[in-house]
Amino acid sequence: MTTCSGQHAVVGFQLDSTPLLSRPTADLAEPRWDTLDQTALWGNGLVVRVDARGRTPLIADDRLVCVPAKEYGSQPVAGAVLLAVRGETSYWALRTEPDEEQDTWRDLRSAGGLLDDTDASLLTTAVGLLGWHDKARYCAVCGATTRRVQAGRARRCTGCDREEYPRTDPSMICLVHDGGDLVLLARQTKWPPERYSVLAGFVEVGESLEGCVRREVAEEVGLAVSDVRYLGSQPWPFPRSLMLGFAAIADPAVELRLAEDEIAEARWMHRDHIREALEADGPVRGLRLPPGVSIAYRMLRGWAYWND
Repeated sequence: MTTCSGQHAVVGFQLDSTPLLSRPTADLAEPRWDTLDQTALWGNGLVVRVDARGRTPLIADDRLVCVPAKEYGSQPVAGAVLLAVRGETSYWALRTEPDEEQDTWRDLRSAGGLLDDTDASLLTTAVGLLGWHDKARYCAVCGATTRRVQAGRARRCTGCDREEYPRTDPSMICLVHDGGDLVLLARQTKWPPERYSVLAGFVEVGESLEGCVRREVAEEVGLAVSDVRYLGSQPWPFPRSLMLGFAAIADPAVELRLAEDEIAEARWMHRDHIREALEADGPVRGLRLPPGVSIAYRMLRGWAYWND
C-alpha cells in the first residue's frame, strides 16, 4: 500500500525488543494454592520491601536488596504477599518504609530497566500487588472489610465471604504514523515542556481494543486511523495498568484537533528527528522521548529503525 503522499507504507515494524517490564522469567513459578504450605515457604523466603511510593532498596542501582523472611519471624507477617517461587526459594513483598539511606531506594520508572529479568519481574509484581491491596480493603458488594487470603494473592470479604482477585486495567497505547517517515507525538498538559510520547488511553466497558485505539486517537487529536495492528504489551503498575501496544496509520494532511485540558501539543515528526532523540541523553530540537523502561520507547525505536 502507499501513504497519502504516495510513499511506500512501512506497516510491518515491530517492537525493537521485549519491553523491559515484560521480560520472560521461566525460572519463577506461582505455586498451586491447594498444596501451599506458607510456613515452609516463609522459612526459605526472601522479602522484597516496597515503600508507599513504590520504591525498593537496590545494590549498585541494579540488584534488589532482599531480606531473609526469617528476620521477621517464623510465620508470614501481616501484610506479606507471595510473589513467586524459584526452586526452594520463595519471594515475598512487604510494604515498609526506608530504614537506610534514602538515595538507595529506587522505583520502577527510574531503575526497572537496570534490573535483570528476575528482579524486574519480582518488583513489577510487588508494586502491583501491594498497590491493589492498599485500595481493596472494602468489599464492593456489601462494604464490609476484606482480609488477605491465598498468601496475599486474593482478598475475602468478612461480611458476604466474596473473594476478589487483583485487578488489571487494560490501556491501549498507539504509535500513529503515516506509513512512511512521519510519526505523531503528543504532550499531555501535565507534562513538562519538550516531553512527547505516543497516544494512550483506557479501554472502556463494552469496547474492543481496536475500538479503543480508534476512539482515543479521534478524541485526543481528531484523526481517523486505519490499519490498526497489535505490537505487544507491558505491565505498568502505576497503579495497575496493562499497556497494550498498537500501531495505526493516519493522514498527516488532516488538521489536528487537540483534546482540551488533556493534550497541550501534538506534532508530526520525521524519522530522523526521532532517531536523534533516541540516541541523545537529553532533549533534541525540543523533543524528549519516554524513558527506556516504557513500551512507548520500544515502539518508537522499532518504528524508527525498521528495516535498517
